[in-house]
Amino acid sequence: MGLFDMFKGDTGTQMTPHLAFATSLLYMIAADGEFDNEEVGQLLSVLGGEKSGGSIGVGANNRALLDSAQRYIRSHTVEQFLQEAAPLLSDAQKMCILTNLVDSSLSDGQAEPEEQVMFAKFLQAFGIAEDRFRPFFEVLALKNDRGVFTQENHPKNAPGFQVSLSQ
Repeated sequence: MGLFDMFKGDTGTQMTPHLAFATSLLYMIAADGEFDNEEVGQLLSVLGGEKSGGSIGVGANNRALLDSAQRYIRSHTVEQFLQEAAPLLSDAQKMCILTNLVDSSLSDGQAEPEEQVMFAKFLQAFGIAEDRFRPFFEVLALKNDRGVFTQENHPKNAPGFQVSLSQ
């Protein structure tokens, strides 16, 4: 034990699927080193933000969850987290986390390279093949593609274009 190890802290919290969900989102938001308003808004939305005095905040239960997740990411690498969390999660929980990670990374208009690398780590750790996840990605990419409204010549607005999922 080094002299400064006592300052690293321990989360003091047992990893649970719900904590893994919140922690995953924080790792994704932090991946590019920027905390964009859209990403923070997405985080508050999926954690169940509450309106108070005209602004959105986090309720007491979810505040504790978010605090635990923040403490965890300060003292653990994403690789340590994935090794600990992946075995605890059901397939549905893994897919829920993955879809929320993509939604978060696309919420500001594009997934930064660091976010793409982070997402690949989650896919691998969760044992989910890209081909299996592709239809979910396509839906989320369409959801976040506001260019269909703002770009007159957007290819998806071409006559006869029809949105469909890959098989």
